[in-house]
Formats: sequence, C-alpha cells, structure tokens
Amino acid sequence: MQKFLKEFTSAFLLGILIFLIHSVILYLVGNPFYGDPVVQFFFHNQLFSVTLYVVNVYVFRTYKGRAKGNFWTPQSIGIGLFLSVVASIITIFFLRLFLVVIWYGHTTEEFLNSESIENYYVSIIISFIASSGYYAFIYWKQKQDIRVKESRIIAGTASAKFDALKNQLDPHFLFNSLNVLASLIEENPRQAQKFTTSLSKVYRYVLEQKNKELVPLDEELAFARTYMNLIKMRFEDSIVVSIPQKSTNPDFKVVPLSLQLLLENAVKHNQVTPSKKLQIEIIESGNRLVVKNNIQAKQVVKRSSGVGLLNIKQRYHLLTDTDLRIEDDGVNFMVGVPILTEQEQRSFIPTQEEFIADKRYSRAKKKVEDLKGFYIHFAIYCIMVPVFIYLNYISTDFPWALFPILGWGWGVLGHAAEVFGWNPFFNKKWEARKIEELMEDDDF
Repeated sequence: MQKFLKEFTSAFLLGILIFLIHSVILYLVGNPFYGDPVVQFFFHNQLFSVTLYVVNVYVFRTYKGRAKGNFWTPQSIGIGLFLSVVASIITIFFLRLFLVVIWYGHTTEEFLNSESIENYYVSIIISFIASSGYYAFIYWKQKQDIRVKESRIIAGTASAKFDALKNQLDPHFLFNSLNVLASLIEENPRQAQKFTTSLSKVYRYVLEQKNKELVPLDEELAFARTYMNLIKMRFEDSIVVSIPQKSTNPDFKVVPLSLQLLLENAVKHNQVTPSKKLQIEIIESGNRLVVKNNIQAKQVVKRSSGVGLLNIKQRYHLLTDTDLRIEDDGVNFMVGVPILTEQEQRSFIPTQEEFIADKRYSRAKKKVEDLKGFYIHFAIYCIMVPVFIYLNYISTDFPWALFPILGWGWGVLGHAAEVFGWNPFFNKKWEARKIEELMEDDDF
C-alpha cells in the first residue's frame, strides 16, 4: 500500500507539472484550456496523467523484468518505448470512452463516430516524452546505484568479516563439547583424551584461518573430518558422514569455516538418535561443493534465525558473483557453496582507516544529496507559486491556486523537516532528556 501511495503521489505531481506547462503553451497560442473551465481542464489532465503514468510504469517494469540483463540496449529500449506508445494509445482510448459515454452521457456509437487520430496527438506526444524521461532517469539511477554499491564493498567486507568471527563456532557447541568432555573423563579417560585433542585442533584451525578470505578446499575438508569426529564422539553411531579425502583440483578454494557452519546446522536442526540416524554427505558437483543431509527436523517452537547461511552468503557475495545454492525437496536438504580459484575471486583487504573513511564519505554524500534535493524542490516551488497565481488570475475568480500552493507548501515543509532534522516534539533535546531519565531509572 505504501509503495502504491508513493507511485500515485509521483504521478499526481508529474500531472501538475504537465498541467502547468500545457497551460502556459495553450495561453501563448491563444487557446487557454481549449475553452473549457480550468477545473474541468485540470481534472482531465490529472485523470490522463495519473492513469498513463501508472500504465507506463507497469509496462516498463514488466518488460524490464522479462528482458533482465539485456534491457539497456538500443533495440530493447526502442521496443520498450514502442510498447509504451501502444499501451498509451489503448489507455487513452478507454479514458476517452469513459469520459464521453459514462461521464457526459453520450452513446458509444456517437463516441466511435466522432473519434479521430487528432484526438490522440497531444496525449501520445506527452506520454512519449514522459516515458523517455522515465527511461533516462531509471538508467541514470541504476548507474548511480552501481557506483554506490562498489563504494560500499570495502565497508561490507569488513562488516561481513566481523559477522563471520561472531558466528564461526556456535557457543552452544563449545558448552556441549565441554559437557561431553566432563562426562568422558569419568567414563572413558582414553576417549576423553582423543576428544580433547580433536577439540584443540578445531580451535587451532579457527584461529589460523579467521583472517583469510579463502582457504584450500583440501584443508577445509580435513577440518570438516576433524570437526565431525568431535561431533560423532557425542552422538556415536547416530551420525553417518561421507567426506572426500581430496578435492579433484588442488587449486580449489572455499570460504574458511563454511563447511563447519553447514555441518553444525545439519546437526542442530535435525533429530540425531540411534533409530533416526543423520546422514551427511559432502560431494563436488560442478563448480560447487554440496553439503547434503536427510531431513528429520526437530520439533521445536523457536524458528531458526538463519544467521549461519546468511553469514556464508555475505562472505561469498563479496568474493564472487556465483550465488549460494540452497535446495529443499522435503527429503534432503542441500547447500552448494561455490568452489573458487585465485583468479575467480574479488580480493579486498580493507583497513580500519579505509572503513571509517568510507562510512564518513557515504554519510556525507547522502547528506549532500538530501540537501541538493531539497534546494531543487524549494526552488521549483518558489518559481511555480507565481505561475499558479497568474494562471488563477487569468482563468477565474475562484481562488483555486490556494489548493496546490498550500498542499505543495506543506510537502516542502515536511521535506525541510526531514533534511534538517526539525521536530518540535521529538527533537534531539527530547531524546537526550529521555535517555537520561531511563538511565537513572533503577527499574528499567
């Protein structure tokens, strides 16, 4: 609903701009408002402008979605504009049918007999110009978004690495491991010794690999075997694991600890009992390493947060354009992580200074763009106020200009409050006072 209201507001404001330009042109050629009352002319203008805007935006988004990556070519843009013109002609026809037959009470036969191509010229020209401007704006905005995305890669890498450190080993795994170790010390000291050795290897690997972007696949597979040996000491024969000894190519690399997170998820979200054995298999499939397990989900009230998979997605997104593949057929759950080589990865080594500078630059750039947008908005408003007044003066004694002036002025005021942080009720002083009250409240 919010998106629809935003689009409708954009269409309505565009309609007002078209109304003003159209009115000025008609006045200069000596035919103001085609001889119709200004209110009727404004209503017709807004009806056509808003409807054509909505229809053309729908055509644009539908066609762009089907064209996908091949949209911004001269041929595709030409086809898109042609479709917009065709959609505009059809829309104009039905709008005129609505006005003539339903609004003014003429018959359909009278409407069809009076129709001519001249009735469509102005609307088609306006629609074509607006569609071309919309295409140009979207193309420019997409280019700007790409630049912003590229400028945020360094900050995103640092953030993803921070998240990776937080989620490398689930705290529950450590607590469970220590509990198992405590019980093994009394029951089976030899097994406890093996368990301690495997646990130390796991944490040594974590400390060694935590700052690396990629590690050899063979090392990750060896770590996965050590990690699963540790898990199997807890569940004994209730887990059946198949992990290859070597990769097919020694140059293959993966994100460190990605296998550990996937294996941990398989154990955490499924029942593991002697009667319901959990079967886990790791296999190479094309350019992916697939971790597959049978589904026997635990009956728990709390849903999974998905932090582990999101963590892996974020780290791979910063290194390659190949996405993580997740499949769930109800019987087996499979996650395919991309296998990379040094040539296939995007390498970023951000420093703390670069990260802070990038964040400050992003904030400063956004502030400047907000200020520029407001100044342009305010300048256009100041220019159009006398135009509204003049058009009102030459058209009718009814002060209709007050409605767009006051309505638009309220929008300018809201824009200024958003950009400059004005708020008479919940301003910075109110925030500081409220924070201080809550900090002094012993019951908070």
